[in-house]
Amino acid sequence: MGGTMGEPAGGATAGIGDIQAGRLDAATLAANFADAHPPLTPAQAVVEANRCYFCHDAPCVEACPTGIDIPGFIRKISTGNLRGSAQTILEANIFGGSCARVCPTEELCEHACVHTAQESKPIQIGALQRHSVDWLMQRGITLFTRAAPTGRRVAVVGAGPAGLACAHALARHGHDVTVFEARPKPGGLNEYGIAAYKVPDEFAQREAAFILSIGGIGIEYGKVLGRDIALDSLRRDFDAVFLGMGQAGVRALGLAGESMHGVRDAIDFIAELRQAPKGHVAVGRRVVVIGGGNTAIDAATQARLLGAEDVTIVYRRGPEHMAATDKEQAWAQTHDVRIRHWAAPVRLIPGVGARGESVAGVEFARTVLDAAGGLALTGEQFVLRADMVLKAIGQSLAADAAAIPAVRGGRIVVDADRRTSLPDVYAGGDCVAGADLTVVAVQDGKLAAAAIHRQLTGGL
Repeated sequence: MGGTMGEPAGGATAGIGDIQAGRLDAATLAANFADAHPPLTPAQAVVEANRCYFCHDAPCVEACPTGIDIPGFIRKISTGNLRGSAQTILEANIFGGSCARVCPTEELCEHACVHTAQESKPIQIGALQRHSVDWLMQRGITLFTRAAPTGRRVAVVGAGPAGLACAHALARHGHDVTVFEARPKPGGLNEYGIAAYKVPDEFAQREAAFILSIGGIGIEYGKVLGRDIALDSLRRDFDAVFLGMGQAGVRALGLAGESMHGVRDAIDFIAELRQAPKGHVAVGRRVVVIGGGNTAIDAATQARLLGAEDVTIVYRRGPEHMAATDKEQAWAQTHDVRIRHWAAPVRLIPGVGARGESVAGVEFARTVLDAAGGLALTGEQFVLRADMVLKAIGQSLAADAAAIPAVRGGRIVVDADRRTSLPDVYAGGDCVAGADLTVVAVQDGKLAAAAIHRQLTGGL
């Protein structure tokens, strides 16, 4: 199992290279990766909707980055008007279905619910939002239509939530949009970067198809900014450009041996799980995940669900500093994932397995906060044995700096309208500063689309 204080650094030798697919049978995998939070039944939705006070100056609306009229859509559920409820949601957030599944509602709208202030259970806003949007999408109902074509053309880089939200809003105004996407499918992190049990049953693709059904949006796949397309060319060929390519680069640990067998990026592990049959994805028997965000939680939990016997997340600071919410941390722990805090990796320990040099463990140094609030090593070290190490210490812009507008702190600089240092180029989502949340990316796309439309129509 996991190493302990004082375990010798050379002691991590057992189970080297023990990474394999098919640790669990198909039925168990199907159960493990089923919808993490089953939807409300119609009767449950009505009961829950009737708990709402329908506040006039609702704090939940202020807490929603996309400004959904939450009391409005909930009231429509209580009166049986599910189409109207879904329209209220999707007018404000075209990704209302996925946001209902992945948004940290416990820290946003539900945290602001007046029931919370009264120390009672908040309204299940996320579950109610999912109820309405799913009802609409399951029936193939079309809500949005394009305006008359304007003859204006906009390029969007990235088919994630920011890019598709921007494209949809522009298409509604009658502009023609061409989306350039690096991967073979749309959806961005909703398709490739979120745990399979959060967005199961191909929902991300069904949602993307719903968004694209408005028309006027074409997607060219396998196109990477700086490699296949150039910003200068896009600016020349289109009337405006929106950059929503996210953070495709992955930060390295900076330790020797990162390329050895058994060491991989957590985001790639998650993407493989989303694209391959679960029984085909290999996982170690002992897994160590390094990081403290939602990617670390998703990778670690899914490793356990694939059949890993021992999974440990190690984070260099305390639980209160983790980017993953308290709910996400608790979710991992209920799946027998250990979380160890105040430890930084200092060495990847190699061994020789069936596939040659393979990771055998990780040596960590204990950390504390120094007087300035930075991290300091205590001099104490310990080892965790592992045949798989997943790196989840953050992502970065993958585009060449010469291919994008001004950058600060690894993010593209934008103003309130999401305009970059180039007047006809806008940006949003994870490639700009702010919370890396689907709902924030959607709002960025909305704001940029509104500003682009004003620019293209002279403010009309």
